[in-house]
Amino acid sequence: MNGKRVIVTGANGTFGRLLTRRFTEAGATVLGIDLAAGPGVLACDLTTSAVPGVVERAVAELGGLDLLVNNAGVGGPAPAELPPDTVVKRQLEVNLLAAWRTTAAALPALERSRGRVVFVASRMAVLPLPLAAAYGVSKRALVAYADALRLEVGSHVGVSVVYPSMVASPIHDSTAAAGLSLDGVSRYEPAAGVVDAIVRAATARRAPRAVATTARGRLEMAIARHFPSLADLMVRRTVRSRLAAGAFDGAPLAAGMRRRHGDGRPIGGPA
Repeated sequence: MNGKRVIVTGANGTFGRLLTRRFTEAGATVLGIDLAAGPGVLACDLTTSAVPGVVERAVAELGGLDLLVNNAGVGGPAPAELPPDTVVKRQLEVNLLAAWRTTAAALPALERSRGRVVFVASRMAVLPLPLAAAYGVSKRALVAYADALRLEVGSHVGVSVVYPSMVASPIHDSTAAAGLSLDGVSRYEPAAGVVDAIVRAATARRAPRAVATTARGRLEMAIARHFPSLADLMVRRTVRSRLAAGAFDGAPLAAGMRRRHGDGRPIGGPA
């Protein structure tokens, strides 16, 4: 990374701070973008039309651009059986459209340098979980965008997607507050491992298409892609045990799942 010029979105978050430190220690020059400005961080709401101007400013200050890491993201409770609300729309805006908007603004500079863009997706892009539909949908759509982008610009710009699982961070706070914590459904992994995976994607000789963050993640992704029925069974069994243990008893948004679980029919079975 010595001499590389890097933009990291969501720079004030858990991954953003760690990435900035790692890249800087490796000799890169890093500018962050986040809602709040700070040392080395430009302020911008990535869901607005201000993005191209801020990206242009960052590229000018860096003197070019070699790497964009689309790390900004938000979560929140969102059962798939309920109509989309402001929480759902916010996740689609930030997790998908903001990354699209930022990437489009950065592509001319990345093409000039034959650089790379790394998208931080989620294991839920391939292995969805109940009660968090908006997050899984937005991240799966982000992967679809990365795949289309690779076909368009891959001859000049490397395009990689990293698939973390759950990491302890404030992104889960609103879901936990709604009584829909996925603790016990998805396993936590260390943030440092996610950062390692992003660095691998950024520094590999050739930009890898997909990067899992753990050996378990590679296995789960393989099962989800090649044996989707088995993946569904794994999630259903885990969720059934969590429901039986009363994990979602205080959550109004999980009332439908509790009712269906309580009437004796298998989760996901016929009505």
